[in-house]
Amino acid sequence: MIALTLAEIASAVDGVLRLDGTSAAPDTVVDGVVTTDSREIEPGGVFVAKRGEFDDGHRFAPTAAEQGASLLIVEHPLELPVPQIVVADSVDALGALATEVVRRVRALGRLRIVGVTGSNGKTTTKNLLRAVLEQVGPTVAARASFNNEVGAPITMLELTNETEFLVAEMGASGVGEIARLVRMARPDVGIVLKVGLAHAGEFGGIEQTVRAKSEMVTDLLETDVAVLNADDPRVVPMAGLTAARVVWFGFGESAEVRATDIRAHARGTDFTVTIPGGETAHVRFAVLGEHHVMNALAAIATSVELGVPLASTVAALEQVTLAERWRMQVMGGRDGVTIINDAYNASPDSMSAALKTLAQVKNPEARTIAVLGEMSELGEFSGEEHDRIGLLAVRLGISQLVVVGAGARRLHITAINEGSWDGESAFVESADEAFDLVTSSVRPGDTVLVKSSNSAGLRLLGDRLGEWFA
Repeated sequence: MIALTLAEIASAVDGVLRLDGTSAAPDTVVDGVVTTDSREIEPGGVFVAKRGEFDDGHRFAPTAAEQGASLLIVEHPLELPVPQIVVADSVDALGALATEVVRRVRALGRLRIVGVTGSNGKTTTKNLLRAVLEQVGPTVAARASFNNEVGAPITMLELTNETEFLVAEMGASGVGEIARLVRMARPDVGIVLKVGLAHAGEFGGIEQTVRAKSEMVTDLLETDVAVLNADDPRVVPMAGLTAARVVWFGFGESAEVRATDIRAHARGTDFTVTIPGGETAHVRFAVLGEHHVMNALAAIATSVELGVPLASTVAALEQVTLAERWRMQVMGGRDGVTIINDAYNASPDSMSAALKTLAQVKNPEARTIAVLGEMSELGEFSGEEHDRIGLLAVRLGISQLVVVGAGARRLHITAINEGSWDGESAFVESADEAFDLVTSSVRPGDTVLVKSSNSAGLRLLGDRLGEWFA
C-alpha cells in the first residue's frame, strides 16, 4: 500500500483511531501489505478483521499482532498493544481504503485501470493482460481469482506511486456488486467477456446476470473504452448503455478485433488476428482450448487501446503457456497419457468448451476420458444443463465418462440413455473412486479431462492423476 498516516487511514474509512498502550501517533506512517488473512501478515502489515459466514477475523487479530501488524482495522476494540481503527463494517472500510488509495495514485497522472468481468474467462484475460502490460510498465493484477468485495480492494491496495496499470478482475453473485467495485476504481477500459449461466442461481436468473454484468460499462465516461464481445447476443446490447467508445472483439465479421484461421491442437491454438486499421498478426497461442482465443482477443483489443503495439502484444501472449493453475492445465505424459486439469470451476459454457477441446486434441489412435463433476449455482437451470452436457459428450464421441458426485448424476443418466453412443459412462460417489477407476482403465495414449465446479473438489483429483501419470 502507498504510505498513509494512521490519521489519514482513519479518515478514509470513517473510523475511530485508538492508540491506547502503543507508542504510535496519528502521524505515524503505515505502508505495509493489507490483508484479511492473519497468515499473510508481515511486519508493518495491516490486518482487517473481517467477519465471515463461518468464522470471525477478530479471533485471529492476536496472531496478526504477534506477527508484526502495524495496524488493525476492527469492528470493536481489542485488548492488544497495536494501533486500531474501529469501524462499523470492516469490509466497507476495506473498500473505502482502496478507493482512497486508487484516488491518490490516479492523481499522479500515470495510472490506467482495466476492469474485467464476464461469466467465464475473467482470470485468464486478467493474466493475459498482466503478461502484456508488465512489459510496458509497473502493473498490478489480482492474484488467483481475487474479484469480489474483499479480493478486488485487496488487489487495489497493492498499488504504489509508480504503478502504471491496474488490471482489476470484477466478479459478482448479485446485482450491484460490480457497480460497487467500479466505484472504487472506475476503469479507463471496461471489458465484458460473456454472459452465461454461471452463478445464474445466485443472481436469480439470466436477466439479472445481464443486468449485473452491464454495471461494468454503465458508468464509463465518453473518454473511456468499452471492450465488448460482438459474438454474445447478451453483451451486444450493452453498447447502448454506455457513454464510452465501444471496441468489438470476436470471430464474426462485426468484430473490429477479429480472429480468423483458427486451428486448435494439443499444443494450443493458432490464429490470425486483425485489429482496427487492418493490421494483422499470426498468433501461436500456447494456452490450450479454442475458447481461450476469445480471452486473447479481449486482451489484444485492450492492449492496443492502451497504446501497446500489436507485435509487442502478440509476443507477450505467445510466452503464456498456462492461463492459471487448474484451468486447462496439461499434465501427465507417462505412456503417452495426457491429463487436462480444468477443474477450478465450471459453467455450461466452460464445460462445453472443455469437452470440445478434448475432442479436438485427442490422440486419434487412442481414447478420450472425461471425468466430470457438478456445475454448481445453476438454480432452476441445473437439470437441463447437466442433460445438455451429457448429450454433448455423446455427440462428440467421448470414449468414456466418469461422473462424480450426486449433483452430476443426471449427466450420467442422460448419457447412458442415448442409444447411438459407442462410449460408456460410470457413476461414482467420490474423487477417490474416480481415481481408482481412471487409473485402472486408462490405456497408453489416452487423453483425460477433469472438469467440475470448484465446490466439487475435482481439481485435486486432476493434480493426483497428473502426478500418477507423470
